Amino acid sequence: MDSAHSEAPLVLADPANRPSTKAPLLWATSAALPWVVLVGAQAAWWMTDPKLEWLHTLAAAGTVLGIVLFVGVVPVWRYRVHRWDIDARAVYTRTGWLVQERRIAPISRVQTVDTQRGPLDRLFGLASVTVTTASSAGAVRIVALDAPVAERIVAQLTDIAALGEQDAT
Repeated sequence: MDSAHSEAPLVLADPANRPSTKAPLLWATSAALPWVVLVGAQAAWWMTDPKLEWLHTLAAAGTVLGIVLFVGVVPVWRYRVHRWDIDARAVYTRTGWLVQERRIAPISRVQTVDTQRGPLDRLFGLASVTVTTASSAGAVRIVALDAPVAERIVAQLTDIAALGEQDAT
């Protein structure tokens, strides 16, 4: 048996870093906005057509259930799942809540590193980092980071990628 087959398989640990502790609040606020519109529409519908009380009650119950799930439960679950890590070899992420995805982007494949800060991100002092690689799977995103952490990640990835001799094209 040759040495290539006798080595123990490499076991990768889960990424260690969580998003910002403000991430669940960002995600809950973002999820709440469409529900506010729906509640307004249901209130207008009820005021203009109050006859079908059972249907209004059913719609309101569905809306309350949706709000509890998508504004209350999902952001907390996402926070428990989302992780990221960076070392000299790769960028690692784990994301999702219902369907979970784990991504590993080798540093040698990094082409660009970008930050994004939407209006809600700015409100909460957060940013996301997108690492574009020479991969058909698309970019790797590290979401809901405190803005200084995002800036540090961009600087760290830029430094690590500059040390590499390979071209990520």
